[in-house]
Amino acid sequence: MELSDLVYALVGVGALLAGILPRLLERRPLSMPMTFLALGMIVFGLPLGLPDADPKAFPELTEHLTEVGVIVALMGAGLKIDRPFGRRRWASTGRLLIVAMPLTIAAVALLGWWWVGLVPASALLLGAAMAPTDPVLASDVQVGEPTDSEDSEDEVRFALTSEAGLNDGLAFPFVYAAIAIAAHGLDPAGWFGEWVLKDVLYKGVVGLVGGIVIGRLLGKLFFRAKRDSLRLSRHSEGFLALAATFLAYGLVEVAGGYGFLAVFVAARTIRAAERSHEYHQVLHDFAEQTERLLTVLLLLLLGGAVVGGLLMPLTWQAALAGLTLIFLIRPLAAFVALRGAPGRTSEHWVIATFGIRGIGSFYYVAYAVTHADFPGTDLVWATAAFVVVVSVVLHGVAATPVMRHLDHSHAYTR
Repeated sequence: MELSDLVYALVGVGALLAGILPRLLERRPLSMPMTFLALGMIVFGLPLGLPDADPKAFPELTEHLTEVGVIVALMGAGLKIDRPFGRRRWASTGRLLIVAMPLTIAAVALLGWWWVGLVPASALLLGAAMAPTDPVLASDVQVGEPTDSEDSEDEVRFALTSEAGLNDGLAFPFVYAAIAIAAHGLDPAGWFGEWVLKDVLYKGVVGLVGGIVIGRLLGKLFFRAKRDSLRLSRHSEGFLALAATFLAYGLVEVAGGYGFLAVFVAARTIRAAERSHEYHQVLHDFAEQTERLLTVLLLLLLGGAVVGGLLMPLTWQAALAGLTLIFLIRPLAAFVALRGAPGRTSEHWVIATFGIRGIGSFYYVAYAVTHADFPGTDLVWATAAFVVVVSVVLHGVAATPVMRHLDHSHAYTR
């Protein structure tokens, strides 16, 4: 039996299950990420001669696979949010990004240094990688498909979707800070000024402005081109969601900006160009289907990495730090940040609790270790994998009953 034939068969099974499982698991306390993580552990645990799935052995491949998974998810997240941008309407998102995320990064970095025993650069990398919530694995707690109503979304789903869409790009400056510390040491004289000017201001502004400009140009092409042959919304071609994704990401990265931020902003700008057009549904559906296939692949590989020994370097101190992030740091930081934001206290607790960690965390670790030498990277990888696995299982079990209860409580109070 050729290995390639076996891989084709596994990909086919995975793709088929990706189409079946969301319907089967819709009302059950299980999630598709849980299922494929377990499937990956089973398949890679069998003596089939599959290649090593260890991300530490292939950091550049891991970086690019997770990169594609994240940017496709960001496009889908940006397209499906119905709520127009506004300071009050997006108040929960702003609080989660400006208050909760830096608090989470600082707390995890402190634990990583003081408790786990990592050097400062590696501890900061751990904090930056673990702080963002994930747009790839959080579909069970995000908003649904695009609709014509601007007020169709409850505060919980909106906040979790918009947070996941923006915080991947906004965590990058802290990853660059970790890289700078690894290269130049803790003395800020060697790196702080350049970090603020380049990694915070320049890259952030280019990502934001680039996303807006590209989104407006694509929105005009999709919906307002003077020639019918160029008005692409008339042709209902969903693959253009990928064109928009890669165009926004690639051009902004070439310009030196944050491509993650640009993709989400471009998606929001495209949506605003013609808010109620049915073509948004076509674009969203294609992006979601592509995201689902990539999620299957990445989770199968994660399961293979886990059974292959990715968690072996994990210490009990690192495991406890990971559990502290999930059960204490994220919930408290987010709940404090949401005080005074729209929504009820119970909704704030749900938002604070469902900060799902996932594929983006692996991207940041892989990116950092290919750009600088970090002591203790085996432990960073193991801790990140542990947190993601626990988050997938815990939130996968809790998401369906919690969101169902939330929906029932909304129906009762109307």
